[in-house]
Amino acid sequence: MDILNHLILGFSVAFSLENLAYCLIGVALGTLVGVLPGIGPLVTIAMLFPLTFHLPAVPALIMLAGIYYGAQYGGSTTSILVNLPGETASAVTCLDGYQMARQGRAGPALAIAAIASFFAGCIGVLLIALAGPPLGEWALAFGAAEYSSLMLMGLTAAAVLTQGDAVKGLAMVVLGLLLGLCWGCCSASSAPTSTREWRATRSASPS
Repeated sequence: MDILNHLILGFSVAFSLENLAYCLIGVALGTLVGVLPGIGPLVTIAMLFPLTFHLPAVPALIMLAGIYYGAQYGGSTTSILVNLPGETASAVTCLDGYQMARQGRAGPALAIAAIASFFAGCIGVLLIALAGPPLGEWALAFGAAEYSSLMLMGLTAAAVLTQGDAVKGLAMVVLGLLLGLCWGCCSASSAPTSTREWRATRSASPS
């Protein structure tokens, strides 16, 4: 029941004329920039993020969400028209969308992509709202053993799904792990990944 109340509150805030206008501006700008090949939603948000500096918190977040979804849809435009995906998520659109464009049905293909993106986004938001709290509690219960098992499963799946010899795929996975342990920091926790950096961090920290 709390989720329903939160959704009603969120819709009441998002459906105001001011916030809808900011969402429209964000979608338009995101689509215009997202059409460029190689520029995905994250790069588009990074480019247009300064536009939200002087806005209140709620309109800024709504505008950023509009930029994200607009850029996500913009990548399908080049996929359909010129068979050049704007990002990796739009690569599948090339399979059917470009063939429809070659048959003179580029307009229906773009409309189908827009409608499908809209419904998929709505369903995704609802699923996140419903499944987010229990999944968050489950994720917080993860420990070192669970993370290690999850990473081992992912690495094993990457080796097995590699085309060709599975032994070569497993060897490449092990080589990647060794290279990752040689130098640098963990992208999630910023912890040093090598003994040399760990010693440097310890020596630099105040005793």
